[in-house]
Amino acid sequence: MRLLIVGATGLVGNLVLNLAQADDRVAEIIAPTRRGLAPRPKLDAPIVNFDALPEDAAWWRADAVICALGTTMRIAGSKPAFRRVDHEYPLAIARLARSHGARAYVLNSALGANPAASSSYLQVKGEIERDLAPLGFASLTYVRPGLIGGARQEVRPAEQIMMPVLAMLAPLIPKKWRINPAPIIASALLEAAIAAKPGQHVVASDQLTGAP
Repeated sequence: MRLLIVGATGLVGNLVLNLAQADDRVAEIIAPTRRGLAPRPKLDAPIVNFDALPEDAAWWRADAVICALGTTMRIAGSKPAFRRVDHEYPLAIARLARSHGARAYVLNSALGANPAASSSYLQVKGEIERDLAPLGFASLTYVRPGLIGGARQEVRPAEQIMMPVLAMLAPLIPKKWRINPAPIIASALLEAAIAAKPGQHVVASDQLTGAP
């Protein structure tokens, strides 16, 4: 298959890229980024401006899309900037990929995503899920992790505080609230893209703990 990965420089997206690189079911990988990626076999990594995506680029022709773009309100600096990264970019990518024939789209979303949520973060996550649904993908999957476990390049203070607390309490709390290791999330994203099961699906946080 021909797989388009967006967000390949982030924690989860980079793990997806590594898994796809090693998977014989993936023949070609397209990973558009703002900054270049090191050359790899079967990888095409065009440098793009996400505010002005090239509408007719040949690399849009993919069988499936995995979108692992995401930021936080603190890193983005404002609600509009956050919405641009977590809603406008994923939606623009989906529309362009769909117009070039992509049949499957897999989104790395969040536990609690809901347009009516009290949290702006979860509102935006819910809105992108809602707005992807009418685009006509034969297979649409939302992977909804809670707290993501893994070493990020950027510092996220809230995660640094919560991670040891949740790790200590893991045996005592419901699975949906436990830490979701980034490699398990990445594997779920890739498997959903390759399987491309017809219809709309959700992979919930309690399926991403790696624990019984």
